[in-house]
Amino acid sequence: METQPRALCSQLTSQHGLCDVTLTGAFLSWKEAETCRRRAAGHAYDPRKAAKLIGSLSKSLCVNNRRMLYFSRRPMRAPVRDRSRPGDRGGTTPAQTRGNSGVLLGAQLNVTSMPSQHNCITFSALLTAVSYVERGRKHRWQCSEVTFRCTESRLCLQWLQAIKEQLALLTTRPKRLLVYINPYGGKQRGKRIYEQKVAPIFCRASISTDVIVTERANHARDHLKTEADLQKYDGIVCVGGDGMFSEVMHGLISRTQRDTGADQNCSGETLVECSLRVGIIPAGSTDCVCYATVGSNDPVTSALHIVVGDSQPMDVCSIRADDTFLRYSVSLLGYGFYGDMLTDSERKRWMGPARYDLSGVKTFLSHRYYEGTVSFLLADSNVGTPRDKLQCRSGCNICQQPSADKRLCGKEDHALDGEAKGAWQVIRGKFLAINAACMSCACPRSPKGLSPSAHLANGTVDLILVHKCSRLDFFRHLLRHTNKDDQFDHPFVEVYRVRQFRFTPRCQETASELELELREGDGVGRARFFSQICRKHPACGCMPTHSCWNCDGEILPHAGIEVRYGAAHRDRSRVHCQLIKLFARGIEEQTVFDDPYTLCAI
Repeated sequence: METQPRALCSQLTSQHGLCDVTLTGAFLSWKEAETCRRRAAGHAYDPRKAAKLIGSLSKSLCVNNRRMLYFSRRPMRAPVRDRSRPGDRGGTTPAQTRGNSGVLLGAQLNVTSMPSQHNCITFSALLTAVSYVERGRKHRWQCSEVTFRCTESRLCLQWLQAIKEQLALLTTRPKRLLVYINPYGGKQRGKRIYEQKVAPIFCRASISTDVIVTERANHARDHLKTEADLQKYDGIVCVGGDGMFSEVMHGLISRTQRDTGADQNCSGETLVECSLRVGIIPAGSTDCVCYATVGSNDPVTSALHIVVGDSQPMDVCSIRADDTFLRYSVSLLGYGFYGDMLTDSERKRWMGPARYDLSGVKTFLSHRYYEGTVSFLLADSNVGTPRDKLQCRSGCNICQQPSADKRLCGKEDHALDGEAKGAWQVIRGKFLAINAACMSCACPRSPKGLSPSAHLANGTVDLILVHKCSRLDFFRHLLRHTNKDDQFDHPFVEVYRVRQFRFTPRCQETASELELELREGDGVGRARFFSQICRKHPACGCMPTHSCWNCDGEILPHAGIEVRYGAAHRDRSRVHCQLIKLFARGIEEQTVFDDPYTLCAI
């Protein structure tokens, strides 16, 4: 990588000594001057031992970065040294003694004049407190602070002018956001989380916000579809759980299609990508979408991703029944076990998040299975398989392929139609669960998720079929969601990476299909036919004929559906691939966080 031209470099005083501060493009880096490094001493993990590495680290700041910094617009006091704390040796922190770097977000210079003893005016210039992001454990980001001082007013004004010029070049960072807060989701802490943890960060980064506290279900969706003036915003932020994100997603997609003249209810329509990014501040029960795209459900971490202007594309699948559009989905479609569990938990909302545990145990003990037919269109081999152990991480190569494929789709329509005619596979049977994982669906209780190798933006979905089995076998399958074992390594579990699939429950199969089975010589068709009649009789007490779908935590009562995910015959890779973008960057590799000597500007 070519070295960026140096914009400004000088020595400024911080609360812990003289530092060499360099502004290069939109990056600011600082390190202790030579006279201060001679004091380096400490234990094995004391960052002052990294003084010998500063030279080599400073050469790779643009390649491997660990810290980002931004400037608040208000002066802050220097941190007070706490000598009573173990490990606090003179108030020195890793960020203040090692070479550091960061990406600028805002700055303000506070220059005050003070008369001296000889009645001469001297300038005491304070460059407002510099706040920067430091990576912590478990993919969390946190804020730290450093302050620079300079007594030369001309130099201070020069720094201020240089910073303003660099900030004017930044276009990916939001300046104004529309915020929706769900005060009822999770443990009803959404409003408090935003006011205490998120709003101060937005204020420091000079981001203006318009806040709307929702008053009813689908309030955010309806406001986005009809009333919101989206032209004056750089992004949308939802404070809540997966249900709140689903509301915002539906409203934004519907509004985008309406403004561009696209009809989302038409099955052959090519949907237009949403221009505004969506940020998620987790405040719900599971926060699956946030956890699977950031790696943590920490509100501060999500707020900082919004501030730095990260962008992560995401696929969206559309769900239809009888050629009628129902809704969109980005995480989990679950029929059978997860559908029954959600239906039962909705009757116990007064219990809070604990209702999922009780409903899960109850659904597991009932051990219901459902008959039906699953038809699916397999994805291409270049997007991998659900069992290849290639997890989707920040900068995923597989998720970057569809961007190039979009340009070629229009030239291959006739070839795709011919290929799709014979590519459908059909599986009939009795299923305990039918799951479609649009992402890993990871959460704190299941760090790997339902499909650990699912990708965020490759235009596919992982279809997981759990056939009828004993309670013990099914429990073994569920238990593997919480450990590192292969959860698909069971004879009753099938998994496929598909672009489109349909499900037809037994009770909705056509009469011609039933008559065809009756003609089978082994008598199996006749037995199935009479069992179908028996299940329609209310007095026989048989198992229910169909379940409902769990669509991103919302109940979808239709049993027979068709799901199109990133491809549907002629619209392969164009329809829903990377339809929306989040203020996220995908889950970063853990090695970046574990190395105490790794520095990087975010």
